[in-house]
Amino acid sequence: MINVKGILHYLFLFGIAMSIPGLLILNGIQAGKYRDLKKEVSALEKKQEKLIEENKKLITSISVLSSSDRIETIAENDLGMRKAETEEIVRVEMRKK
Repeated sequence: MINVKGILHYLFLFGIAMSIPGLLILNGIQAGKYRDLKKEVSALEKKQEKLIEENKKLITSISVLSSSDRIETIAENDLGMRKAETEEIVRVEMRKK
């Protein structure tokens, strides 16, 4: 007579033994994906730092270029402009109908 319990026990152990290499392969695949994603995140963080520094430089440049002293100097020296005298100022009022 065939021992069904014994056969099922061996099949169960065989199944477990065969799943171990499969799980190790899946673990290796996941580790590779994790490594690739970690490299990508690192590259993106470096790019972000570079863009932040560039942004800081641009903000500084905007601040320097838009200063009122600089604009006044350019207006007077390069464009030949001057400040208007009080009597030269004309006010125009618009009334609502």
